Amino acid sequence: MHHASIRTADIHQAIAFYEQLGFTVNERFTTGYTLACWMTGLGGRIELIQIPEPKPAPDAFNDEHYVGYYHLSFDLTDSTPNLSSWLAELEQKINTLRPSVDKIAPLKVLLQPEQQMIGDRLYEVAFIADLDGLPLEFIRIIN
Repeated sequence: MHHASIRTADIHQAIAFYEQLGFTVNERFTTGYTLACWMTGLGGRIELIQIPEPKPAPDAFNDEHYVGYYHLSFDLTDSTPNLSSWLAELEQKINTLRPSVDKIAPLKVLLQPEQQMIGDRLYEVAFIADLDGLPLEFIRIIN
């Protein structure tokens, strides 16, 4: 896959948020009449596109009737020994960033880390929301 595209209300805040997850900006450009960029990190590439007149996104995580794209998922197996400490570090980074980035929200955890059996593997799974409410999943293979 080349990239996953994310529409955002404020590209500058979104860049600052995704940088805390480990992404870096590779290319800034315009698409039509709006700002955009490609960022790489966590084994993939995302495209952020600023929407000039944003509307609230549907609640893909909590609305059990929602259909469509649901979430992006990132494998942190090689990056952290557990998701609880990783989330605590991320929350600290976001809180440190908040005074310098206008209106950046506190970290929103949608699902605290829990174990889940998928096929014959045991995973640790957690969900957070990005600044526009997009669910982001973080997984780690336990065994």
